[in-house]
Amino acid sequence: MEQISGGKAATLARLSAAGLAVPPAVTIRPAELDDPAFDTTVRDAARRLGSGPFAVRSSALAEDLPDASFAGLYETYLDVGADELPGAVRRCFAAATADRVRAYRGSRAGGPAGMTVLIQVMVDAAAAGVAFTADPVTGDRQRTVVTAVAGLGEPLVSGETGGEEWAATATGTALTRPAADGTPVLTRERATAVAALARRVEEHCGGPQDVEWAFDRDGRLWLLQARPMTAVPEPAAWDAPGPGLWMRNFRLGEWLPEAVTPLFATWLLPALEAGFLDGMRQSIGVVAPFRYALVNGWYYNATPIPDARLLAGVLRRGRTVRILYHALIGVGRDPVAADRAVLTGLHRQWRDEQLPRYRRLVAGAREESVAVPQLPALIDALAREAGAALWFLAIVGGSAWKMEACLTRFCRRHLPAVLDRYDGGAQVLLRGLPGTMRPAAGHEVYTLDWFHPTAGESPRPAVDPDVAVRRGAELTAQRERAERECAAALAARPRLLAAFRELLAVTQRYAVIREEQARLLTLAWPVLRACVRRLGEHLGDDAYFCTRDELTAGSPAPPVAERRERWQRQRRLAAPLTLGRPPRLVGDVIERTVTRARGPAPIPAGMIAGHPASAGRATGPARILTGPAEFAALRDGEVLVAKATTPAWTPLFARAAAVVTDTGSLAAHASLIAREYGIPAVVGTGDATHRLRTGQRITVDGTAGTVTVHPLFACSDEKAQHRLSQ
Repeated sequence: MEQISGGKAATLARLSAAGLAVPPAVTIRPAELDDPAFDTTVRDAARRLGSGPFAVRSSALAEDLPDASFAGLYETYLDVGADELPGAVRRCFAAATADRVRAYRGSRAGGPAGMTVLIQVMVDAAAAGVAFTADPVTGDRQRTVVTAVAGLGEPLVSGETGGEEWAATATGTALTRPAADGTPVLTRERATAVAALARRVEEHCGGPQDVEWAFDRDGRLWLLQARPMTAVPEPAAWDAPGPGLWMRNFRLGEWLPEAVTPLFATWLLPALEAGFLDGMRQSIGVVAPFRYALVNGWYYNATPIPDARLLAGVLRRGRTVRILYHALIGVGRDPVAADRAVLTGLHRQWRDEQLPRYRRLVAGAREESVAVPQLPALIDALAREAGAALWFLAIVGGSAWKMEACLTRFCRRHLPAVLDRYDGGAQVLLRGLPGTMRPAAGHEVYTLDWFHPTAGESPRPAVDPDVAVRRGAELTAQRERAERECAAALAARPRLLAAFRELLAVTQRYAVIREEQARLLTLAWPVLRACVRRLGEHLGDDAYFCTRDELTAGSPAPPVAERRERWQRQRRLAAPLTLGRPPRLVGDVIERTVTRARGPAPIPAGMIAGHPASAGRATGPARILTGPAEFAALRDGEVLVAKATTPAWTPLFARAAAVVTDTGSLAAHASLIAREYGIPAVVGTGDATHRLRTGQRITVDGTAGTVTVHPLFACSDEKAQHRLSQ
């Protein structure tokens, strides 16, 4: 290289001298622009590199710095022929004075004299892309992220396409996201080679690097550019906040599919937890607080740690022991007996006492006669009543999946010849139940975090109501036919037939109760959001990035911008489903239940595994949805992929071929509604929304609890290697 100035060229010069494969290049200094022989000088310099084509890139003093990348602000020209080089170089220099560059630079000094132009030999790329030596989302310095596209990398760098994604760690290199069209770009060996190149760059430059690379048609890997990564977040540590197993897909976690905002964390969350204990105290006479904590903004909870005082208090109350036994254990062994013993009474307590009290409180608050100083007390009262409703949902509606498991065992033992003919087996007996297929009510939410609009404030799903009606009629007819066939098969065994009818009736009843309780849980959310709007009238959405004390005391300048940025970063993290380890004698109860439902067969490599929530298989294009603004994009026959679903998502189930969620369990909303709609579902995958892309063809096996991604054509590493060498 000739004498240079500017970060890009200087870095490439050092890396080339260190033995890395950098395309041959020359630099043009700004003083040469005034030379009458400029065109000849440029062409002669390029001729020493070869016949072309060439890439023309900026190399400014203020470019590719650790605290300011200037990425995309200067100009780059690709596939430039020798005759067009002088004009491309002039345009590249001219870009240094563009308004966007001056705006980004702010008070930085420098202009055209602060840069040179780099002329590189173009690499005839079979595949190209970028590599980050620290995960740009989590900040993990031990994880190199490689993104690739076929051909030139420009569509990837400019954001036109997302590309195929690999992650390389000390334990190996794995494909984390296929290309949008399913066509393989890199082999595992090539992705590993790119990651190794990026790590070598980091060793020479110090600090995390953003590297552009390309494989040419002969399979040689080239380093095109390297710059320090800017604004790398601190690595997210996922440490258990205490002893035991901490879960984010249990209790409140199923309603919180992402990191929460500061106002929710400091106000609504503790109030809901307190209300949950209120409901527990009212119905069973004791309080056993669940532990909860926020880890990187994500909600996790763990079972209570029993102590001598708590156990003594429980044992002194025979009624408490009776309720806990039937509600937690007996319901999975003999649902009919558990219903008669305690669940009917608990349901009546919710229906006749807690729900009317909750409704009255919400209705009174809608009169908007509450003075601003009284709003905090109103929020507390509403939130605690909602927490009590959550307790009844857990103890009463939460029985539904245990009852269903018992019904499934009964049918496998006594009715396999009948129900094996139906897709989904015993689940056909829970489809098309009354009250489950209905439009979303205005108070329903997509997350309990009150930052997000309710269903009444959001775009309505573009679902033809007649579709849901027809679907419901078909499923009801199918269920009723299956019920008749089961009754006929047991007709010669009257005691068994009576037991079946009782078990079926109680299981169906609690499936409907569970959905009703889930739907009514968020009655207060429109009022809660209205209260926050009034309290933070001058703040708008920034109110949700204050703490409770700041909002109620009128703090003059809370750091809302910094908190919003941190929240945006946290909500993009792939949060683990569990942290810590379960108690040795107890184990992971949920995992044991999932393993029994899924069966002993190992999950094949490359599949996404989760909880087998609704039986059957379906294949279709994935559609990743993050909220109501995207609901209209779902097409008939697509697979709905989401972090979680709540009752507000229910209308979409009439269109979806299947459902896949990051969080949730066998008792989650997505599980129950998918079973009622007769579509396969896999929940609790942990990170399906990160690993899948809209448009990918996938197969959802709700019986095995797996999701398979289909490429456009089968491709081994050898086949991909052959394609890349063409």
